[in-house]
Order: sequence, then structure tokens, then C-alpha cells
Amino acid sequence: MKLIQISGPVPSVDSFDAELVSLALAGSDPAFAQIMRRYNRVLFRTARSIVKNDDDAQEALQDAYLRAWRALAGFRAEARLSTWLVRIVVNEALGRLRRTGAQILPLHAAMDVDEEPPEMHMPANPNDQPEASAMRAQLRQQMEARIDALPDSFRLVFMLRGVEEMSAQDVALALDLPQATVRTRFFRARSLLREGLSRDIDMAQADAFSFAGARCNRIVECVLARLPQAREDATRR
Repeated sequence: MKLIQISGPVPSVDSFDAELVSLALAGSDPAFAQIMRRYNRVLFRTARSIVKNDDDAQEALQDAYLRAWRALAGFRAEARLSTWLVRIVVNEALGRLRRTGAQILPLHAAMDVDEEPPEMHMPANPNDQPEASAMRAQLRQQMEARIDALPDSFRLVFMLRGVEEMSAQDVALALDLPQATVRTRFFRARSLLREGLSRDIDMAQADAFSFAGARCNRIVECVLARLPQAREDATRR
């Protein structure tokens, strides 16, 4: 798919996003597809940290994109597009959990940072030394399993702050939490993970919940295929 090219000087990230939003509002599906490709990874990881399942995360992400497309006219350029999209994905993922009857701890709920989370049972590393690529794959799997085992309020913050490397300010804005709470939960989550992975955490962290090109393409294609029906539904209202 051909990417949208913006003429003139190289724009800032925010102005480039604003330009893409304007083009998408004018009916450009390629512009909306480029928005999805720019933020697919962080939004997939956001959904995945809540629903804890790849398939459910992908479905939540597709539905969230359609919600975002319908609400695009309400986006204000003074806000970061990534923050706005994260909020939509969080709400969609939490809504899915509620519909299944799952017990959900509100993001604003206080949690004793000294409270011990459920035991995270992990297989011990083998004594033999595998090839570097195999070891990295194993560490990534262990990292993902330990993130899944974090308490809910820690897991989402860690996914955005630690894995996606969003700033504490952006995470606080996206989740409507005080920055101090974001920092506390992030450092507590990191401490819990380090207890299990020790020095291996930093090597495996960048690859946690990898977002391969095939998955990215599949989500973009599925959302674009659903846009005509969404347009038809919108005209009926």
C-alpha cells in the first residue's frame, strides 16, 4: 500500500498526525491505514495487556479502530493522537472483559504497593546453553508470561511505560492517572519482573509481544474491509 506523502518541510510527529487525520476525515482510507500502521504496535500491546490473549486483543483493536474512525471528527489537534487512541483501546478492551463477566479492578483503585501479587510460576532456565536466538525466544516467552501474571493495575502501566517506552506524562494522560501513581506502579511492576528474570529482563523487554508485519497487515486489512459498512451505517443515522 502506498504511504501518504506530506509535501514541504518535514513536519513534527503531532503535525503529521494532524495532517493524516484531516486526510482521513476527507475520506482517504490510505491516510487512516497509515494512522493504523503508525500506532498498531502500541495499541495492540495496550489491548493485549488487558485481555491477555492475542486473538481477543486483535479483535478489540479492530473494533477500537472503527470507534476511532467514527469519532475522528471529535479529535482535537492539541491532544496527542496516540494518547487519544490509547484511551479508546483501553475502553474497548475493558468493555470486552465486562461483557464476559470478568472481575475488573478500576485503574484508579488504590493498591498497596507492598501487597504480594499472585505467585508467578515460571519454568527454570535449562542448564545447557542454547543458541543465542533460541535463548532470546525463550526469554521473550518468559517475559510475556510474567507480564501476564502481573496485577492488572501494574500490567497496563508497565506495557505502556516499560515495553512501549511512553513517557510517564503520556501514560498518565492516557489512563487518567496521577503521574506519581504511574511511576509507582511502573517501578513496582519492574521490581516484580526483575525478581523472576534478574539481568535477563532488559534483553528480552524490547521483543515482548512482538508485532510482526503479517499481524499488522491483517489488522489494517480487516479494518479497511469493515469501513464501507461503517460508512453505510453512519449515513443511516
